[in-house]
Amino acid sequence: MRDFIAGIGNLALNLKRQIVEITTLLAEVVYWLVIGPFKGKFVSRDSLFEQMMFSGVRSILIVFFVALFTGIVLAMQSAYQLQQLGATMYVASLVAVSMARELSPVLTALVVAGRVGAAITAELGSMKVTEQIEAMQTLAINPIRYLVLPRILALMIMLPCLTIFADLTGMFGGWLIGVFNLKLSSGMYIDKTLQFLEIKDIYTGLFKSFVFAGIISVIGSHMGLTTKGGAEGVGNSTTSSVVTSFILIILADCVITGIFYFSNM
Repeated sequence: MRDFIAGIGNLALNLKRQIVEITTLLAEVVYWLVIGPFKGKFVSRDSLFEQMMFSGVRSILIVFFVALFTGIVLAMQSAYQLQQLGATMYVASLVAVSMARELSPVLTALVVAGRVGAAITAELGSMKVTEQIEAMQTLAINPIRYLVLPRILALMIMLPCLTIFADLTGMFGGWLIGVFNLKLSSGMYIDKTLQFLEIKDIYTGLFKSFVFAGIISVIGSHMGLTTKGGAEGVGNSTTSSVVTSFILIILADCVITGIFYFSNM
């Protein structure tokens, strides 16, 4: 019993420490984001573009296949039910709204968390255990401004772009099923898509993707900067980063969806 209580206490203390460290990291990021330009010490353009290429452009292919197959499966599954009601034409609207509001931002964020979030943690963790970050601090180079800020900005720019790309790709997957399998006319499918898809559906998904980008980049950076224990520690931090990001993405999605849902009631 004593060991159980001690375990709970250690877990609570560890959680408190993690929250304090993440809050401190966020405060430093906001400081360099707001004050940095006035001091002439903002993130370099080359570093930002490099991170945008890595986190965004090089993630397009995997996002394409995930969104395309999701749209196809969603159309097939919904058509099975809607055919029994004689409402097959509404497959278009169901796919469009589901992709825009929920599936595109969440699935894209999970894919990016597994690819980019893990890479951020591994890169920063390797630099931490090899004392490269301490060397930068010795040279009066702030690691938050030089290493963390470009990665956060790049992901918060590129993840919403990837989400829009996933929206279009998923709708295209639904269009393939609607036109070639359900024998709907292309014009009718597009008309039903535009009829029920509202601007709010799109900006809801984009808002989610913006929040998810912050979660992935901050958690990945924090886990990397607090890595200990050599190569094994880098592996453990990378695993913890991906798992934590996954959990927080689903939690944040639930909270944001609830806020938008109850605000309409």
